[in-house]
Parts: sequence; C-alpha cells; structure tokens
Amino acid sequence: MPLLLGVNLDHVATLRQARYARTPDSPNAEPCVLQAGHDSLAGGADSLTLHVRGDRRHMQEADAFRIRAEVPLPLNFEMGVTEEMAGMALKLKPDFVCLVPENRMEITTEGGLNVLAGFDKIRMVVARLQDAGIKVSIFIDPDLKQVEAAGEACAEMIELHTGCLANATGDAVEAELARLIAAAREGHAAALQVNAGHGINYSNIARILEIPHLAELNIGHSIVSRAMRVGMTAAVREMKALMAPYSG
Repeated sequence: MPLLLGVNLDHVATLRQARYARTPDSPNAEPCVLQAGHDSLAGGADSLTLHVRGDRRHMQEADAFRIRAEVPLPLNFEMGVTEEMAGMALKLKPDFVCLVPENRMEITTEGGLNVLAGFDKIRMVVARLQDAGIKVSIFIDPDLKQVEAAGEACAEMIELHTGCLANATGDAVEAELARLIAAAREGHAAALQVNAGHGINYSNIARILEIPHLAELNIGHSIVSRAMRVGMTAAVREMKALMAPYSG
C-alpha cells in the first residue's frame, strides 16, 4: 500500500484569523480554507485534517462542516478529549477522529496525549465515537507504554508525534528516529494502524520514510508554507512525490 498524505489545513485558517478573527465568514475573509481543501484534493491529498480547538484560535466549526460537505476526501477531525468536542464530532461525522492534547498557552500541539494518565476518560470517548461509526486515532509520543495504552483504549490507530525528531540535531537525530521505529513496530504488532505527524517538512521527510509500518502522514505547516511559493496544489503534489519511494 502506498503511504497516504493527510493535509492539515489549520494554518490556512491561522492566516485568515490574523485579520478576520471577528468576521471569518466575511466575503472578504482570506485565505479560504475550503478552497485550500479543494486545492489539496487537486494536488493528490488522500485526506484532510483539521482541528477545532476549544479556544477557536484558527479553525471554526463552520469551516469543519463546510469542508465535510463540499470536499470529497476523507476527513480527519483532531479534537481535545472534551464533552464539547465529542458532541461536535458526533454531529460532523468525520471518517476519523484523532484525540490530541490541548494547552491554551501553546502555539501548536507540543506533545502526545498522555493515555496512561487519562485512560478512563479517553476510553469512554473512544467508545462513544466508535459507537457512531467513527474510527479513532490517538496522537502519542513514541513511547512503548503509550502505544500499549492506546491499544488498551481500543483505538484503531495511533499517530506518532514526530516533533522531537524534526527538532533534533546531532546525535539526537538517530536517538529520536530509533524511538519512532520502536514505537511503530510496537503499534504494528498490536494491530494498530500507525500514522505519524508534526514537524514533517520537505527536508526531513527522507528520515521519516525510515520508520516502518506507516500508513499515513499528516502534514500541515510545511505544506502551507511551501504553498506561499508555489501554490497549494503544487505544494501537496511535491510532498506526495517525496513520499512515493516509501516501502514500509
């Protein structure tokens, strides 16, 4: 199976909110998140990812429902483990949900969800979403105990946090890559679909492709940044081409 690409559109909304935070539905509001979804489809995206945060700093509910209705791609809805977001997911009915941590002081997600610490609540939300026919992933650090806990919570998928590898330098690069490889093998052995994301760009993608058993990469910031030079469709197409040699 080819390695799939999920394009995260959150930072398209971030740019829009920089000027139109109070009027995101204005006809003047740009860039258009919905158009970015269509452009991603044209570039070969296999799915779209978006994250409606509790503080609504970028993506809005209206964005999520518009994209779900109008872009014919599978939708991955990132969400905090809260009653509010579980209710939204049940109305939105995405193909997948990825449970992530939220900290209102962070600029972007800084680490994986601690499944061990929040196991009971996470297991309850997983079951509620699955009862509605929504497949569930959990965004975790590449820690073997967290992989095991995600499996025990009955998630179908894990998304390995690749941010530490993306930020590593020197000898730390190989150490972080080894952690990811071990976690991917553990997840695969537990019959979990293994995805990965955070900090992946056009340079470090070559090292990401050394991780075995990957099914999908979720990439946002680097694609949106590249799109400022070449356009969204071309940026997605370029990333897909870099992913093509993956052999699993």
